Amino acid sequence: MAPTRSELQDGSRIAVIGGGPAGSFFAYFAKYFSHLVDMELEVDIYEPKAFDTPGPKGCNHCGGIISESLIQMLSTEGIVLPANVIRRGIESYTLHLEDRSVEIETPKHEQRIAAVYRGFGPKGYDGENQRSFDGYMLKKSVDHGARLINSKVTSLERVDEGIELNDAKGSKTNYDLVVGAVGLNPFALKLFKNIQTKYIEPKITRTHICEFHMEPDLIDKYFGNSMHVFLINMPKVKFGALIPKENFITLVLLGEKIDKQVVQSFLNHPSVVNCFPPESPPSSLIMCQCYPSINIAGAKFAFADNLILIGDSSSSKLYKNGIGSAYETAKAAARTAVFEGISEEHFTKHYEKICRNLDSDNDVGKLIFGITSIIQKSSLLKRGLLKTVQNEQQAPSSERYMSAILWDTFTGSASYKNILKRGVNPKITASLLSNSIF
Repeated sequence: MAPTRSELQDGSRIAVIGGGPAGSFFAYFAKYFSHLVDMELEVDIYEPKAFDTPGPKGCNHCGGIISESLIQMLSTEGIVLPANVIRRGIESYTLHLEDRSVEIETPKHEQRIAAVYRGFGPKGYDGENQRSFDGYMLKKSVDHGARLINSKVTSLERVDEGIELNDAKGSKTNYDLVVGAVGLNPFALKLFKNIQTKYIEPKITRTHICEFHMEPDLIDKYFGNSMHVFLINMPKVKFGALIPKENFITLVLLGEKIDKQVVQSFLNHPSVVNCFPPESPPSSLIMCQCYPSINIAGAKFAFADNLILIGDSSSSKLYKNGIGSAYETAKAAARTAVFEGISEEHFTKHYEKICRNLDSDNDVGKLIFGITSIIQKSSLLKRGLLKTVQNEQQAPSSERYMSAILWDTFTGSASYKNILKRGVNPKITASLLSNSIF
């Protein structure tokens, strides 16, 4: 077999498998970067889902929170989210403990956190003139010159001309570069393992997402523009959040091996039940639900000659900001492919460090969630945390140290390393201990 091409050139063909955020970001940046160097690339995105269809057919299983830092970064790239993509602007977080709660305002008094749907919306949703985030990004990449192929990829094979791709419609096409943006889909990941035998899939755990239908006036009354986060002592649960949108509330439940029993225990917890109207317990409002897997430890050897995986298929931020990780890995992969090359050596030198940075930050994230678990199990520490945050809400925003840390932990707006660095602050420790004891 003749050696395959190690660099892109005019007329090179790229296949992007998966039209979610990672795939769309890659296509967008590949077209953008190639125009900077006067190179014309053919970029095909293979995506069988229809993101303008409500329910499972158009769903990408995500809570749909986009942090303020990511919104700002996307804006600088020319990606400005239109009003019909944002289902609600989040102005604050409400932290719930077993028997009390506190509202945490955005540190900068901005309303820049967006609650979106990755697909069009839950089963039964009929919102007019609304768009999904994934659908918006996919169209954005097509507007920049990518081509959408609404078909499932069935096989990949190395050939003299690069990599041969076969799809469900019977098409057979050779590509110089194949990009995997397939999330954690087992069948799709197997396609890549067939031609990159060293690839080790990400470590995963099962989580839970469900949608509660409520009338907008009730959502305004009981939830407002606040995301409700729960720090309660419950086995297997690390993080629970209720995210208000247009006429649905999205529940995201993260932890270890979330199952139906864990979900029901969470929904029956008084601090959760009290968030809803008395006549409408949460279980009675569920329209659809799923148990998707999430990436909790990055993949290994997620690239080879003429082949690269991005987003959840490679590395993602632990428990938070999957869209942000898709943006980081996709942009780095596109930059490497266009400006450096498409060999394994090029990806090792210029792309792998981005993934390793995410993975090392996640190691710090595990430490932070370990500390959070200790607080969850201690009524004294939870009391101290609550009093500290309550006191800070009366202070100038520049002095709300614990509130800012919690805000960034909940939203994914800052790296875990940055959060830990700010957390090692004598003032925070003294305040937490003092408020825990007195």
